[in-house]
Amino acid sequence: MRDILVTLIVFGSIPFILRKPYIGVLVWSWLSYMNPHRLSWGFAYNMPFAQITAITLLISIVFTKEKKSFPLTAVTVIWIIYLIWMGVTTIFSYFPEDAFIQYKKIIKIQLITFITMMLMTDLEKIRKLVWIIILSIGYYSVKGGVFTLLSGGGYRVWGPPDTFIEDNNELAVAILMVIPLMIYLYKIYDKKIIKIGIIITISLSFFTVLGSQSRGALVAMVAVGVFFWLESRRKVMSGLIIVFMAIVLLAFMPESWYSRMETIEKYDKDASAMGRLNAWQYAINVANDNFFGVGLDAWSYETFSIYAPEPNDVHAAHSIYFSVLADHGWIGLFLFLMILYLSWLSLVKIIKDTDSKEGLSEFNILSRMLQVGFISYLVGGAFLSLSYFDLPWHYISIVVLLRSQLAKQ
Repeated sequence: MRDILVTLIVFGSIPFILRKPYIGVLVWSWLSYMNPHRLSWGFAYNMPFAQITAITLLISIVFTKEKKSFPLTAVTVIWIIYLIWMGVTTIFSYFPEDAFIQYKKIIKIQLITFITMMLMTDLEKIRKLVWIIILSIGYYSVKGGVFTLLSGGGYRVWGPPDTFIEDNNELAVAILMVIPLMIYLYKIYDKKIIKIGIIITISLSFFTVLGSQSRGALVAMVAVGVFFWLESRRKVMSGLIIVFMAIVLLAFMPESWYSRMETIEKYDKDASAMGRLNAWQYAINVANDNFFGVGLDAWSYETFSIYAPEPNDVHAAHSIYFSVLADHGWIGLFLFLMILYLSWLSLVKIIKDTDSKEGLSEFNILSRMLQVGFISYLVGGAFLSLSYFDLPWHYISIVVLLRSQLAKQ
């Protein structure tokens, strides 16, 4: 039944995509974030729905007369240079064939993200994209929250298989990035039923994050709480709310959860933590010895035997920063950080230009919430391999769009 439903939705959306290309971005985002076909057990599981949607979207862009333009800004220019540099590092990679396969996957994601910046030409379309992201990842945050409550928090929550957020840690950080977008929708809608639904979703989402038993997500949650409080105009009220939520959430979690979180302080006795430190030192050694890095998909016994302090302790990067560093060298890391830095500066500028301005409050609210989401990614991502995950790049594209829309107004 699920196979048939997903298939009908995807193929049923094709005529609408051909008429209005931006609908293709929404459908592709739904498939990318929720991965509904991964919830089936039949023929739909391995169907290339995202590819079908992307091809339909490209055809629609070519043949529709709808106005399309790509915003050229400092962020997008460096972004393009970064993608070109990734192509160069792929050519000089340690395992060129494997690197090229990964590079193609990344370029496909980036292409749709660039098309997003071409087609989401007004705030209403951006709002629809936010809704799709929330409903897609929110499905797992609600489901995981209910599971955590019913199981007493004694079991880990996992994401959909064969996706970027399959692992408990990645799922937790993705949810932390989406919660601020939920708050944005809560603030701009007046309907009581929507507000109640969002409050319930946010509450269950926090339980999911704790239920993931991700230590990196806990650190990110603390960082988000501190940032949210610092940016709040009503510090006493927001401080009380944060403390109350923390007490309620932490009081629910079992002793096994606290035992796992306590290993943050005793990282030198934790095999996982020491493995990450080994991988990070490996990344530094790689970048120091290779101008282009070792390329994508090169975290292997062969490369660890050359560059890692502990050659037999092979780990994934477990860090957006060290992942890019090893894959693309110091230049790649510099370009990656510049994109994030300039995006943050754009949000600061938007918030300053729209603060207390009539008719621009939605720009202000969304920009503030994007900042909170970026904090989740920048802190939580320090412990996770999410450098090429769609969501932070969609965040950046929304920042570019907001800056462009504001300039027009």
